[in-house]
Amino acid sequence: MKKKDNGQKLPLRVKAGFGVGDLGGNLFFTAMGFYSLIYLTDTVGLAAVLAGAVVLIGKFWDAVTDPMMGFISDRTRSRWGRRRPYLLFGALPLLLSMAYFFSAPDFSGAQAAGMVWTTVSLCVLNTAYTVVNIPYGSLTPEITKDFKERTALNGFRFSFAVIGTILGAALVLPIIDLAGGDRAGYPIVGLIFGIIMAGSILITFFAVREPDHSQTPRPTEKFFDTFKIVFKNHVYMRLAAVYTLNLTGITFVQTMLVYYFKYIYRNEPMTTVALVMLLGVAMICVPLSVPVAKKIGKKRTYQLALGILTVSCVTLFAFGHIFGMTFTFVLMVFAGVGVGFGYVPPFAMLPDVVEVDAVQTGTRKEGAYYGMWTFFSKCGVALSAAFSGALLSLAGFVPNLAVQPQTAIFAIRLAIGPLPALIFLAGIKLMQSYPLDERTYDAVIAGKDVRD
Repeated sequence: MKKKDNGQKLPLRVKAGFGVGDLGGNLFFTAMGFYSLIYLTDTVGLAAVLAGAVVLIGKFWDAVTDPMMGFISDRTRSRWGRRRPYLLFGALPLLLSMAYFFSAPDFSGAQAAGMVWTTVSLCVLNTAYTVVNIPYGSLTPEITKDFKERTALNGFRFSFAVIGTILGAALVLPIIDLAGGDRAGYPIVGLIFGIIMAGSILITFFAVREPDHSQTPRPTEKFFDTFKIVFKNHVYMRLAAVYTLNLTGITFVQTMLVYYFKYIYRNEPMTTVALVMLLGVAMICVPLSVPVAKKIGKKRTYQLALGILTVSCVTLFAFGHIFGMTFTFVLMVFAGVGVGFGYVPPFAMLPDVVEVDAVQTGTRKEGAYYGMWTFFSKCGVALSAAFSGALLSLAGFVPNLAVQPQTAIFAIRLAIGPLPALIFLAGIKLMQSYPLDERTYDAVIAGKDVRD
């Protein structure tokens, strides 16, 4: 298949086929983000600080394997391309490891054994996800070089991503209720979600073709030399830092939202309603963000999204516990605009940075860039999840205790309000000096050496 020239439109089949792969990816991200900590504390029986440590270790392992996978895929040559073999052969391990993690025994009376079991199974699951997800993300700059067409391509990707996010958020508690409780329900959740994740990535494998890289020289840099080059790309590092802050703040909100409804409103099932409202609005706003980004720029669109999320978190902290669930539902609608507008910009900006690097250096390192991208973001996710667990323990949180101490209630409010708000504000500030706009990108692609 020939490479697409600038300005050539991608077929709908390719856009949709590529996009559907992130349905399973974001279903995974959502299920783990919203439910892994509360699954470990309230179902598996781990103390909150140990549960947070399990998530921390699992995510750090996940982060470490990401650049390794990027390094490997950059150097892969096969009949299916550089990235697609991993989608094909990684689908089944992803399914099995997802089902296994959510089938943990009750370790409430054996904390050390429970921490070891869940840590190992989580690391295996995260490795399986990495084998699929890093090559999948690295496909973006392979499919098109066009600045605006990438925005449209990622609009498809994140429309499916929001669908996956809604499924991951909305199906967990109903499945558990139908199964008769947490112990029977979570294994079913793991199996069903594993099947969806594997199926969606296989659709991408069959729908998308890579350019012919049989004559493209493999990168010659050694592992650490490759990533030293990545660290020297200041435009990339700024964008990666903003995205890391974005995901770190969202992880605080994700982790605490179930706790918020369960222990502040004492109505855990209504978490599903809040999530559907939040993510339903986000799904509507993802395609709307594409013309907005084309009008005001990807950078300003991203800042707008982070600003909406900042206001939402501060408002929830100040008024959510006073005005009740109806107020919070309205706030979820507003926050959904921020979530939706924040999906497309970073992943439409990243391939621009990667392509500029390829033009300026003469070598293609998509896997290295995408691997480090997820390394940074997962470190942020790991720290926020671990901090949430430690904060709950320090505040005197007791799993499944209907009336929590006021210190624990305040800790939940703090971790869903001011903490992520400050992180989002830092992202807005850092994004302000991001230099790569459409004019600069086009100049570099045209052969003009424009440096940051």
